[in-house]
Order: sequence, then C-alpha cells, then structure tokens
Amino acid sequence: MNLPLRKLGISPNAWTVNQAIADITRPPLEPHPVTLMTETKQLRMDLAKTAILVIDMQNDFCHPDGWLSHIGVDVTPARQPIQPLQKLLPILRGVNVPVIWVNWGNRPDLRNLSAATLHVYNPTGAGVGVGDRLPKNNAPVLIKNSWAAAIVDELEAKPEDIYVDKYRMSGFWDTPLDSILRNLGRTTLLFAGVNADQCVMTTLQDANFLGYDCILIKDCTATTSPEYCLQATFYNVNQCFGFMTNSDEIYRSLQTKST
Repeated sequence: MNLPLRKLGISPNAWTVNQAIADITRPPLEPHPVTLMTETKQLRMDLAKTAILVIDMQNDFCHPDGWLSHIGVDVTPARQPIQPLQKLLPILRGVNVPVIWVNWGNRPDLRNLSAATLHVYNPTGAGVGVGDRLPKNNAPVLIKNSWAAAIVDELEAKPEDIYVDKYRMSGFWDTPLDSILRNLGRTTLLFAGVNADQCVMTTLQDANFLGYDCILIKDCTATTSPEYCLQATFYNVNQCFGFMTNSDEIYRSLQTKST
C-alpha cells in the first residue's frame, strides 16, 4: 500500500515524508527574473529569491514623541522613508517578495545586553536609555511589545509579514534572521530603514559576509546622523558590500517584466 507523503518544513526548504520515505529533493521555486538598474551595474535578479528588510522604522526613532526626539535629535530625516515605503511595500507583497521587519525589541530585563551596548544609548548612565521610561508617555525605550518599539503607524504591517526582534545594531547578531532567510530560499536582500549608517549598514555588512546579495534602496533609507555619515555609507555599499538603487527603478523593473 502506498502511504501518503506529508510536507515537513517551510517551502522551499521542505521535505515530504511518511513512515517509509523521506523525499529531500526540495522542488525549486518558479523563477521570477527582472532586470534592475543600480548606480554601478545592471542587475539580473530573481524576485523568487528576494526579500526586503525594513529596519528600525519604530516610534523611538521616527516619532516626535519617541526616544531620539526626547534626547534632542531631529527625527525629520528618519521619517523620510515612510512615504516611499508606503508605496513600495504593497507592490513587493504583490509579487510575493517577503517583507521582513527587523526591529529593536529587547527583553524587559535586558539580560542579553552588555554594558558596552547600553553605554551607546546612555553614555552618562543618568539619562533615559534602553529599558528606561520616556517621561512623556511612560513607554520603555526599545522594549518588545511597547509603544516605543512599535512600527510607526504610517507603515502598515501585515499579518503575512515576518517580524524579527534584534538586540544589537546588526539584525543578524543573536537573532533567527539568517535561518528564516535560508528556509525561505531568499538570497537577494533589499534594504530599507534607519539609521543608514548604523543599524541598516551593520545588518547589510553582515548579510554580505554571510553570502547574501545586498541592494540598498536609497530613497527608502535615511539617517539622523550628519550628512557625511550618509555619504560614507553610500560609498561603502557601492565599493564593498553590494549595490544601490531607488524605488522608482524597482517599479520600472516590475513594469518592464509585466509588459
């Protein structure tokens, strides 16, 4: 008697199994090739192997009542990616590109954070740093499930999106991000969010070191750091770690494919 095979795992990294058989062939994803212009080269890429990482578009970094604003930082630049992402994310979802939100979401007890990490956000020890309460609304800074760590209301996160909590600037350090991407068969990564020279850049660098193809979307990325930090980030991405494009070029590549 032939016993039915049952799926085991997440496609495309899935087997089919029963009591007697384990089929480990992993059927391939149907290709969805497009041509994307970047600042340095024309890319031939496969949307079936692509995901977008949206990094730290959170209230603490982008909202006037968040932590950065509380410590005196003008968050206007951090809000610049909101409008292009409002248009881009639904389009990418429509062609089955996973949207992965990679956000600070620390443990309330901070037990996995070193003093060196905490010092970045509270260098005197007397200010409001990670885990401390914002005076204006009592939200704990960058703590999982708090208002402070939530994605800004202007960006609609969907139930089918993927959510990864991070605890360092890099989204790959001590998180399941790499395992998720490998299970999904996604090897080309689009990058967006804030701050370009900090969390976006360190995540992109680690992705490059792990063998992923990296594409930074310039108009969907910003920083509250000085302009020279942004320009150095752009230079290093083009020179060392990947490619740069903008959302208009992504739209154009999809329209060309559809016609």
